Amino acid sequence: MLQLVLGGLSGVLVGFVLGLVGGGGSILAVPLMLYLVGVDNPHVAIGTSALAVAANALSNLFVHARRGNVRWPCASVFALAGVAGAYLGSSLGKAVDGQRLLALFAGLMVVIGLLMLRKRNAQENAAARISKENAPALVGLGTLAGGFSGFFGIGGGFLIVPGLMTATGMPMLAAVGGSLVAVSA
Repeated sequence: MLQLVLGGLSGVLVGFVLGLVGGGGSILAVPLMLYLVGVDNPHVAIGTSALAVAANALSNLFVHARRGNVRWPCASVFALAGVAGAYLGSSLGKAVDGQRLLALFAGLMVVIGLLMLRKRNAQENAAARISKENAPALVGLGTLAGGFSGFFGIGGGFLIVPGLMTATGMPMLAAVGGSLVAVSA
């Protein structure tokens, strides 16, 4: 019974963070499932958290969409490329030992965290649209984010938000909304 309560409380926390920043669901969910809820197998924790994060992303997407925080064409292209990348990444990730996968995941989080501390020089583009100039970046970064997401079995929002901002210059709030499209896909 305690495991069920801890799992439910963990889900509420993960959903809140995911809706707030468009990412971080798996970063929280996997350790919570392993160390708080008591799931023994890292692959089971990763797979379960991926399903829970996708469901949370979908419910948060409705709110962001109603508020106009989703640039649908950009988010859709990024998400479709991400699905292709996720297929390839998941094929590779299944072959990796669970403990090694956790160590690689921790390393990825550290690298992304350090990159996020750097100051952005790009101008925000509130009317971000897909164009001939940014389509290759959307597809490339979407495929890359999807590959990491599939490999690690995560939603990948912490990769998607900066990817959308880099490819299109869209503001953070629009990137959060777009991230929820991709994580839900």
